[in-house]
Amino acid sequence: MEKTLQARTNLSAYNNSWYKPGSRGKQLLWYISSRLFINTYLPFPMFVKRSVLKAFGAQLGVNVVIKPKVNIKYPWYLKIGDNTWIGEKVWIDNLTLVTLRTNVCLSQGCFLLTGNHNYTKSTFDLTVKEIVIEDGAWIGAQATVCPGVTVGSHAVLTVNSVATGNLEPYAIYQGNPAKFVKIRNLNQ
Repeated sequence: MEKTLQARTNLSAYNNSWYKPGSRGKQLLWYISSRLFINTYLPFPMFVKRSVLKAFGAQLGVNVVIKPKVNIKYPWYLKIGDNTWIGEKVWIDNLTLVTLRTNVCLSQGCFLLTGNHNYTKSTFDLTVKEIVIEDGAWIGAQATVCPGVTVGSHAVLTVNSVATGNLEPYAIYQGNPAKFVKIRNLNQ
């Protein structure tokens, strides 16, 4: 690698004032409500969790399952379809819209990441991109879906894998970065 003098990262110049996810009061109220009802091991009934999320603007279909210790950054940037499961310790870091269609499964500890930083700028600017997870897709335990990724219908991202690009429908992906492994064949 050729060594040349280049600009240096300057975090003192970082400025994300353009990013306004809601009033401070709304964010604070959500943080408290989330800690009490969503990001907790307290065994609240599912209808309570769903009601709290809806009260903060989440769009939820029917039969959405939310396990304990789920961390959702901003529910007003969340759309969840029918019969979707969100496993224990899932982290939805939704700085912008995350859409989970119907029959989606997010396994334990998986991470949906909509924000990142532009490492090519010395100011390390914040970037945000939506995530869409299509019908019947399964995100395995401890897997990560990166900003801007669309997970195709019935695709699988295996345990501990990292999706940095779109996943094709009915395909199984594995690794970091996730690579195509084989076609997903579903039996009736």
